[in-house]
Amino acid sequence: MGTQEPQRQGQARESDGRTGRTGRRTLLGAAVLGAGGAVLGAPGTAGAAQAGPAQTPAAAGHGGTGRRGGLGSLPVPTVIGHRGASGYRPEHTFGSYELALDLGAHVVEAGDLVPTRDGHLVCRHEPEIGGTTDVADHPEFAGRRTTKVLDGVPTTGWFTEDFTLAELKTLRAVERIPANRPHNTLYDGRWEIPTFEEVLKWQDEQTRRRGRQVWIYPETKHPTYFRKLGLGLEERVAKLLRRHGKDRRNSPVILQSFEPSSIQRLRRLVDNPLAVLLSGADSRPYDFVEAGDPRTVADLITPEGLKEIASYAQGIGPTVDLVIPKEADGNLGRPSTLVRDAHAAGLVLHPYTMRNENPFLPPKFRKGTAKDAYGDAFGLFQAYFATGIDGIFTDNADTGLLAREDFLSRRSVNR
Repeated sequence: MGTQEPQRQGQARESDGRTGRTGRRTLLGAAVLGAGGAVLGAPGTAGAAQAGPAQTPAAAGHGGTGRRGGLGSLPVPTVIGHRGASGYRPEHTFGSYELALDLGAHVVEAGDLVPTRDGHLVCRHEPEIGGTTDVADHPEFAGRRTTKVLDGVPTTGWFTEDFTLAELKTLRAVERIPANRPHNTLYDGRWEIPTFEEVLKWQDEQTRRRGRQVWIYPETKHPTYFRKLGLGLEERVAKLLRRHGKDRRNSPVILQSFEPSSIQRLRRLVDNPLAVLLSGADSRPYDFVEAGDPRTVADLITPEGLKEIASYAQGIGPTVDLVIPKEADGNLGRPSTLVRDAHAAGLVLHPYTMRNENPFLPPKFRKGTAKDAYGDAFGLFQAYFATGIDGIFTDNADTGLLAREDFLSRRSVNR
């Protein structure tokens, strides 16, 4: 990585061990039937979403089976494989994506999308690839190492926009946080960097092979930064989705971004379900910074702000700290009103990110002090599910699914 690692985008940061036009909540989960669902329609289209009345998660409750038609087709709560199964494999590789499906993830976040110098979209957590590939071991690229200002943050390393696709294909992925995931380093060098077009083809292949519709949840990364470089993301995303017949309201591709203007631009280009990602309450989306908009995320999560988001998106992806703020000691406080307020605006919530390892858990959920040891992730999942969220991003889909099963069982017993 570079000198700093953004948390999904540029405003808040994680500790990682290293320095639409159609109905709102009726779209975001169209035709997802869970791990055992049948294939729905032709590749690229979740045909069964056309059948039956749409039903929101609030109406369907946390029954776990979902309902046909729009967002009600999502199993609730939905388990989303964050960058695949990144708790067990180097992130954003086909090894990580396929393992997420093997573990039962309902949706796979296949693609944080960044461009190459020659305009292709590839899947990397950030455009800086020093921490996620073996580029530092390639002497032919030593001269490409540089410092850039990425969303206002000086960042040193190697950047995708300085490489052609052919050059990037000579690199191999490595584990991003080896201090927390030393076992994942076993797979360093095994997989190359996937392109978004390869992901779209892979999605169809996996749908056919597994007998169920595979859904993906790609993100446009730093869209303002790339647009200023003449490498606009949204048009490239839309072109590929149209080419593969996945630009429709029921297509199994949910698009997300930390920049509201990117989602608004996508809304004009495609009919896919859309979600606005939200970082810390005191942060500002970088497109707001560039435009001189003084609003922060705290303004966006007011009832008025959520109503505005609902005019062009179907969901939000808040950091979990917006759902349950932490106290000064890092432990969970009282849940906020965000779930209630977002549902009142007709939005779904897919917060990020649940991880099993101690450093990513509140102190009361840790077990011991080892950086790579697992804490009480099951207990923390229960706390988040109890708020009424519609789903959650997790690096450990198997843990999330077991926690979900526990939650639904307890809910059923308590009825």
